[in-house]
Amino acid sequence: MPLNNEEFFRETTLRICSSLDIKIALTRCYEYLRQHFPLDELFLDIHDLQLGAIRRMAHVSASGAIADEIVPLPESVWNLVKGLAEPVVLTSSMATPITQAMAPLVKLDGNSDLAVPLRIEGRPVGVLILRSYGDNGFGENHVDLIRTVAEPFAMALSNALAHEELLHYRDTLLDDKSFLLRELTTGTPDEIIGGGSGLRNVTDMVRQVAPLNSTVLLLGETGVGKEIIANAIHYSSARKDGPFIKVNCGAIPDSLIDSELFGHEKGAFTGAHVEKRGRFERANGGTIFLDEIGELPLPAQVRLLRVLQNREVERIGGSKNIALDIRVIAATHRNLEQMIGENRFREDLWFRINMFPIFIPPLRQRREDIPALTRRFVRLKSKELGLVKQPAIAPGALDRLVNYDWPGNVRELQNVVEREIIRFQGGMLEFRSLLPGSERMDLSSPQKESGLPELIPLDEAMALHIGKVLAFTKGKINGPGGAARILGINSSTLRSRMEKLGIRHRN
Repeated sequence: MPLNNEEFFRETTLRICSSLDIKIALTRCYEYLRQHFPLDELFLDIHDLQLGAIRRMAHVSASGAIADEIVPLPESVWNLVKGLAEPVVLTSSMATPITQAMAPLVKLDGNSDLAVPLRIEGRPVGVLILRSYGDNGFGENHVDLIRTVAEPFAMALSNALAHEELLHYRDTLLDDKSFLLRELTTGTPDEIIGGGSGLRNVTDMVRQVAPLNSTVLLLGETGVGKEIIANAIHYSSARKDGPFIKVNCGAIPDSLIDSELFGHEKGAFTGAHVEKRGRFERANGGTIFLDEIGELPLPAQVRLLRVLQNREVERIGGSKNIALDIRVIAATHRNLEQMIGENRFREDLWFRINMFPIFIPPLRQRREDIPALTRRFVRLKSKELGLVKQPAIAPGALDRLVNYDWPGNVRELQNVVEREIIRFQGGMLEFRSLLPGSERMDLSSPQKESGLPELIPLDEAMALHIGKVLAFTKGKINGPGGAARILGINSSTLRSRMEKLGIRHRN
């Protein structure tokens, strides 16, 4: 009984529209089409402009659905394919321009392809290809039959592409959410301790520049609190509701820096299985903070200069520019001018980022801020460590801190406070754990007059060391990785010594 065209159209349309997953839908069509065509393989292709290649949306054979494929395609060849207005049979023995151009690309040798151009309102969206092994697989009756279902295949391909784009946007939003939860600063900025005293000049400059879009360069030693100042600039600006992306330029390997900052396209290099948006794209509409910018390798400096000049970024492996609306805050503890003379930092980039420099003085130059900083860290660290009651600071302890030179600046002070709280849970904080010999000369102390470092009793030194080990093991005493095993003593001996030294322990 001859095949009824209406029945063929209905059955094929039902199958190609049966799933938004184009691979599943094409597999169902393949099983039906094999009943009426000498069919061995079925392809559904589009031309990916970004890849400059044919992208196989689906490929089905007798063994089942096959993984996606990318077939490099010169623009001239795709123009020949787009020029097809009607289904056509292609064999390697034909001498037409399209068969000669396509044969080596799609492994046509010894096979017959029935190519069906897919269009929606005259616009080409892709091509359906039926393949038969052998040179004489398809006849005019096959051409006429497949022509009747070109429109349903075109609609299905268009819907699949729209669905793919929707999933891409969903994944992008999920990726943004994950990234925001992991890396972005939210809420309000940390209070600037010393804004009315040692950092008065800094806070005045922050108020001046925050409402503008100017690039800001934060200068100062490691640990002075450059990130706190960057937070203050962002959250005092009109961009405060936008993203605030932080990048430690010295923590990213040179081989990954371009991808991390500027992103990459799918297939840009080995391992680039999906497209990736860089930190600059993620910061669009907000602020990007480039900490330790002096650590950037020279090639990345060139790309960064282009971003600053044009406010646009081009992904690795991409061909289009992505416009950006961002503010850049950079920070460094290095002497960039000296690095320019050593050819380790670009002078033109220096001019771009040095529009509004803010120098943050080291803690030793603003000793009046130390008491307030100490009280704040005691409050925060007590809460982090789960203490029910915040420990008090012993009389004279703040003087000890003020007289210390703090080579590690605010970060070192924060660490000292945490270490002291671990040692003296339930007692008063005396801050006798500072490095010997690093305090400023105090002529009222006989030890200082003789040039000797301040010494601490053996029990205090032992308590300090045990406290460090307990902090490292998160309070674990027994078993592998426990404090007793690390210290090389019996766990009962350690507990006895802790009791003697007044070290409280929470399991």
